[in-house]
Amino acid sequence: MKNNMTDYSLAKTDLAKEKEKSVLTTAWRRLVPLMAEEKRSVAIALTAILVNSAVSLVVPIIIAHIVDVYIMGKDFHGVLLFSVLLAIIFIAGLVSSYIQILNMGGMGRRLLFNLRNKIFGKLQELPVSFFNANKAGDLISRINNDTDKLNQFFSQALMQFVSNIILIISTGIFIIFINFRLGLVALLPAAIALLATQLLSPWVKRTSLRSLRSLGGMSAEIQESINNFKVIVAFNRLDYFRNKFKESNEINYSASVAAGVASNIFNPIYVLASSLAQLTVLAYGIYLITLGQFTVGLLIGFLLYVNNFYNPLRQLASVWSSLQLALAGLDRISEVLDLESDLKTMSEKKATAGTPATSGTVLEFKDVSFQYTPGKDVLKNINFSLQKGRTYALVGPTGGGKTTTASLMARLYDPTLGTIYLEGKDIRFYESAERAKKIGFILQEPFLFNGTVRENILYGNGNYNNYTNAELTTMLEKANLTKLLARFSEGLDTKVVSSGDAISLGQKQLIAFIRAVLRSPDILILDEATANIDTVTEQLLEEIISNLPKKTTKVIIAHRLNTIENADDIFFINAGEVTHAGSMSHAINMLLHEERQS
Repeated sequence: MKNNMTDYSLAKTDLAKEKEKSVLTTAWRRLVPLMAEEKRSVAIALTAILVNSAVSLVVPIIIAHIVDVYIMGKDFHGVLLFSVLLAIIFIAGLVSSYIQILNMGGMGRRLLFNLRNKIFGKLQELPVSFFNANKAGDLISRINNDTDKLNQFFSQALMQFVSNIILIISTGIFIIFINFRLGLVALLPAAIALLATQLLSPWVKRTSLRSLRSLGGMSAEIQESINNFKVIVAFNRLDYFRNKFKESNEINYSASVAAGVASNIFNPIYVLASSLAQLTVLAYGIYLITLGQFTVGLLIGFLLYVNNFYNPLRQLASVWSSLQLALAGLDRISEVLDLESDLKTMSEKKATAGTPATSGTVLEFKDVSFQYTPGKDVLKNINFSLQKGRTYALVGPTGGGKTTTASLMARLYDPTLGTIYLEGKDIRFYESAERAKKIGFILQEPFLFNGTVRENILYGNGNYNNYTNAELTTMLEKANLTKLLARFSEGLDTKVVSSGDAISLGQKQLIAFIRAVLRSPDILILDEATANIDTVTEQLLEEIISNLPKKTTKVIIAHRLNTIENADDIFFINAGEVTHAGSMSHAINMLLHEERQS
């Protein structure tokens, strides 16, 4: 079996470099699915747009009629009557605009809510290797900033974009219909401006994408500085992170300035096109009036139509930049949503084919090799097995592969080559929930959530969610865990702040220990679980470990040899190889030999 690890580095993905046939086609194809659940809001907004467009189209005709018939004929009663009609039409346009804004604003917020949930749900499906390859700050930027760009587009720019397109097309038809030659004169500058837009759009999108990425990079630098602030102060290296932030900030500044220029580059082009169109229409229209082929009212109405044509074009220039920014944000969001986990659950028929049936074996590595990066083996052709109820120790120099071996046991990764069997079945057969129930893993750096000790020890364990504190305490007594709970001043109600110093690192490891043991796993893996615990508490943990159910297989990774002196079996891991060390004295000799060699 061969399993090539997926490259999850988002920095290497660039959907913006796809060769698109049409920006509008791309926008339609990628944005419309996001509105699938908003058909009612879209329908109401489109109706409002049609009403607004009708208002814009009918007003110049009415004004032309007023000028040619009533003002030229000095019929002020008619002027007053049609003025009232225009007022009613303008009020109708105002109401429809309000309805459009109300519906699209709500739609944008709902889309933002659903999209953020979707991205966060996708992140929870992805394996550990994804988070090793990408900075948390950049992921936060994708969830917050990039989705907000889409929200702004949908709530503010989308219907304006559609409205402008409808108004431009319908006004262009009216202009051609009123006078073909004058219409061509009016539309020629627009054709040149649209050609410039088509040529510049890919550059605008790339510039917007660089700006978003630089913002994500700056967020990552800020998060890294905050997370490691104590270390920075301890080593008095505020200057280092200050310079790192300055560098990221300067990159973001340059990218933002370029994006700002790109976002506004179209507006002057359309302003110039509008001015040229009105100037040529006015000159040619006056010429037609002198020939008796046009009226003053029609020329005024025609100029209003030209204004109605180029005003939306100018707005479209701004909206077009917003569209490019939204598409750039969608690119970065899609990079996450399009990823698929390489830790797939296999079908039972495929997973059980050719599995070993060694009696008493709970976990087996068969010809296992592993690479974090292609071409660089961390483990090479590993073969060993663990028996039920026994205690195993993994020893070896730092960087030898102990934690990697433990991570493969818990299926945080899949092997590059070979197969891992859990209770006689390929470990890939087990669903995540079932596998997590069978294998407990206490990490070297335990992660806790903001809340209480109770909430943290019950995380991922639905068996005791409805228990009262008294009932839960009884369960902890049965598992010999109450002495550990006594290390917390308020017991189960002790407050836990994941990123603060409210509790010590040793106490955090105790919580992780209680959480794992309370699940009664078949295999319990402890990766330096006692590294930050005092000697008395360590002895207490050893007592609890020794009193675990006889069926529980223990795997202990430790540098302190006294931690593993009671192990039934010891494996020495170094340079990608796992060697059966056997006794404690043999393991010590292997470690000493390795130190002399290095």
